[in-house]
Amino acid sequence: MTAIPILIFWGLAFWGLFGRIHVLLYLFFASMPFGAFAVIPSQLTGGLTLTPTPMILLLLILRTITAPGGLHFFSTLALSPKRLLWLFIFWLVAIYTTAFMPRLFGGEVTIIPVHLQLYTEGELLWPTSQNFSQLAYLSISVFAVFAFTRILRDENTRQHSLAAMCLGGAMAVLTGLLDYLNQYIPLNPLLDPFRTATYNLLTEVQVAGGKRVVGLMPEASVYGIRCLMFLSLLYFFRHAMTDRWLRERVVPALIFLLILFIWLSTSSASYVGLIVFFLLAVIEWSQRKASRRISSFGRKGLGAEFWTAWTALIGIGLVILFAPSMLDPIINNFNEMVVNKSQSSSFEERNMWTAVGWQALIDTWGLGVGLGGTRTSNSLAAILSNTGLLGGFLYLSFAFQTLMRKLSTRSNEISNAMMSGARYAYIPPFAVGLLISTTPDFGSYNSFLYGIALAVILTTSNKISQSAHPFNAGTLQARHAHGDSPL
Repeated sequence: MTAIPILIFWGLAFWGLFGRIHVLLYLFFASMPFGAFAVIPSQLTGGLTLTPTPMILLLLILRTITAPGGLHFFSTLALSPKRLLWLFIFWLVAIYTTAFMPRLFGGEVTIIPVHLQLYTEGELLWPTSQNFSQLAYLSISVFAVFAFTRILRDENTRQHSLAAMCLGGAMAVLTGLLDYLNQYIPLNPLLDPFRTATYNLLTEVQVAGGKRVVGLMPEASVYGIRCLMFLSLLYFFRHAMTDRWLRERVVPALIFLLILFIWLSTSSASYVGLIVFFLLAVIEWSQRKASRRISSFGRKGLGAEFWTAWTALIGIGLVILFAPSMLDPIINNFNEMVVNKSQSSSFEERNMWTAVGWQALIDTWGLGVGLGGTRTSNSLAAILSNTGLLGGFLYLSFAFQTLMRKLSTRSNEISNAMMSGARYAYIPPFAVGLLISTTPDFGSYNSFLYGIALAVILTTSNKISQSAHPFNAGTLQARHAHGDSPL
């Protein structure tokens, strides 16, 4: 039975590899909610679970690097301080620390193993297979940035990526709905073929008398964060969508459903991320309202958004006044999952992981223990403890440089909307990562955001340069002929 979904996946994957490039974009986003699905039988991988999204990214990287001019494009970006040099050096530092630090400090530094089976207060550092697997995942994320940067320079492909976000969000809602209905209707024959990961799957956990919705992810917290990612993408990128039906019909419906399923996941980290999202939504709305640089396209929906939020607040106020008991289940759930979370054993254990990671950084004199060397529960602690102070500085410098670059005042409104969307969509998952991230791999979600931000920067710079220096048009055409054009 599991062979059928695997065959369907690889059929679609090879269609994307040899067909139109935007097919891989749709598969990339659609595959993100399938985090418990092993697309290669674990018997063939030695127990390692290979999920759909990294495999799609590998095909995307292969497609872009083997295209005409691909190697030249990758090398040009890797050696440019204004493009991807800091990310490329970060990857080299990660390779160095992973190859040497577990051996140099082996038996001398206490760590929490990444492949954690039982509760432990720490083990001694030694080289393990996790060093290789974590390096492989990080390498995919790094080179995915190169690949996304190349294909997303084309404005039509960027619009396909926005439509693909809607498909991914719909798949996240659909998988969550099927998992929720499974407690009333026997849907295991439909869900089990997509739950083939070798790691522990927490699919039947009860909280406050209700089932935690996990979709087709390993556990509820991961599913909640995946919904938060799609919520952030759809809300903050919606003004870059030229398709009015998607922007005004599909996106609002998906936003409502994603918020609902984040709540049903009962993930404390996702609840915190949702609070951050709402705060950013207010800031983004206020910025659009006050800014004189925002065009009429960017101002569309300001009134509807205001009255929607105001109506929701009035509705909540009326409930509080006349039927406050209706909110008791929501308040109790929030108190248990967020307010009282610090009293739980899992909170103490995760804090211990992070404390051990910080201590490992100190014990290695800031050099780090290598990728996969120790588990943490904080993204910054994970990057710094695994790749050292140098690796952490390089990665954070790259992220800040890429997302905080300002476009020219002559750039068009769609480019401005995409750059703004990348900045805002980055923050909620980043805030959640400070609470629960266990590895230094920044992941496919951030790879896409870095790639689309840099692609917008590149295309905007080229257009302004061409309009300012018309005599360079022939040179630009020649560069496109040598592989700098979209696939």
